[in-house]
Order: sequence, then C-alpha cells, then structure tokens
Amino acid sequence: MYELILTVVLVSLGYIFGRRAESKHYKSIIMREKEMNTLPAMASRRPPSDGHYDQALVSGSVVIANDYFKSFVAGLRNLFGGQMRSYETLLDRARREAVLRMKQEAKTLGAEAIFNVKYETSNISGQTRKKMPVIEVHAYGTALTKYGI
Repeated sequence: MYELILTVVLVSLGYIFGRRAESKHYKSIIMREKEMNTLPAMASRRPPSDGHYDQALVSGSVVIANDYFKSFVAGLRNLFGGQMRSYETLLDRARREAVLRMKQEAKTLGAEAIFNVKYETSNISGQTRKKMPVIEVHAYGTALTKYGI
C-alpha cells in the first residue's frame, strides 16, 4: 500500500511541477514571439528580388525533455493507442524556441528577413524504456541584410 501511495504522490508532483514549468515556458515563448514578429521567417527557397542583400546562415537550437507525468501518460497511451498529445506539446515548444533563437541571431546581424527556413529534429534520449524523452530541434535559414550593414 505504501508503494502505491508513494507512486501516486510522485506522479501528482510530476504533474504539478511539469505543468507549471511548461506554462511558464509557453508564456515566455508567446512574449518573445510578439517581440520578434517584425522579423519574418519563411520557407521560400528564393530570396525576395526587391533589393540587394548580403546573406548569412543563422540557426537556433534547443534541447527539451518531457516531464515524468507526461511520460507516464504517454506510456499508458502507448498501450491503448491514440494521439500522443504530450509529445506534440514537447515538439511544439522545441520548434518555437528554436525559431526564436534563430531569429535572435538574425536580429543581432541586422537582418530584415530570414528565408529558406528548415528544421532538423532528433531524439537524443535513445530507445531504452528507462530514459526520459529528450529531443533536439535545430532551425536554420538564410538571413538577409542590406549591403554595407
């Protein structure tokens, strides 16, 4: 009985603190996205033809881990099948954070836009059952700056 109570307490703590950390991270992302909204990032392969620009490669990378509660729920979902929402939010946060870091690098270069944006995603936690899901998302693109800046 003691083990069951301990498990329930630990899973509950994982849920509370995981939700708090995720909520705080999302608020930070939303605030920074509003600030960086003036710097467009597009998947177009060709730069705009309305001017002469210098080009520079910019990138942003982030590593994010899932919390224990979401891993527990995902394990249950894996038994019964269905959509893995806990991993979707993990990927969403990682992708958005990587883009923000890429935009920050472009902003320090004085870029006016980023084109040809690509993403690379990798699972760096391995395939063993005992490890937490940890992913890396790398966003990269070509920043455009006016000549002479």
